[in-house]
Amino acid sequence: MKYAYTILYVESVVKTVEFYTKAFGFSKKMITPENDYAELISGETTIAFASIELGKSNFKSGINIANTKDKPFGIELAFTSEKIDDDFKKAIDVGAKIFEPLTEKPWGQKVGYLLDNNGFLIEICTPINLGD
Repeated sequence: MKYAYTILYVESVVKTVEFYTKAFGFSKKMITPENDYAELISGETTIAFASIELGKSNFKSGINIANTKDKPFGIELAFTSEKIDDDFKKAIDVGAKIFEPLTEKPWGQKVGYLLDNNGFLIEICTPINLGD
């Protein structure tokens, strides 16, 4: 078995793809003609977005929908960065909201948390370097 996708259900697939390409520098891999599903080129595991309507058709008992008014779900997407101050600011400049500012952890890693345009939690952090 291999972990292949993280799929976030969003109000607007197109706007979310635009946000992630501008905020985090990912490239669009594909988007359906209906604009209800898209994937980003994001490394070994694909980040994908699906419309809430598609989610409603997949899950007959419904789903909770992320929003920017409530606290985020207890799950995050984590992105490592060698230029964390610049990358954190770039995401804010295109609409990300600070959830927790950049801080240095006792083990030397710098970490900050943002909310994306849908209210999903994003961690931006330096790679962990625990030595050899």
